[in-house]
Amino acid sequence: QVQLVESGGGLVQAGGSLRLSCAASGTIFSINAMFWYRQAPGKQRELVAGITSAGNTSYRDSVKGRFTISRDNAKNTVELQMNSLKPEDTGVYYCYAGGVKVYVGSSYGAYWGQGTQVTVSS
Repeated sequence: QVQLVESGGGLVQAGGSLRLSCAASGTIFSINAMFWYRQAPGKQRELVAGITSAGNTSYRDSVKGRFTISRDNAKNTVELQMNSLKPEDTGVYYCYAGGVKVYVGSSYGAYWGQGTQVTVSS
């Protein structure tokens, strides 16, 4: 079984920075892509950033230039550096791993972390 555990959330003032981390554990052969999603109260979960095993990244427009996603394939970790935070960045941030193989011939699976709260005060 694969588990994702996030850390690094907290309370920060607008303009501040936080760094989120997510570690995947268990029997893992490979992970195609890893993502960060967020969900604000009363709103749908939305994609924030993603990164492939080759290092290709993508961001939602509202975080471009402020957030940076990175990963360590050997350690099966992904991080999200968040700078110049705004109150609208507040929400629960979830790590998501897609295209996960637990052994070389296995089918692909996908997994969610439990989430970490980020609160940005104005």
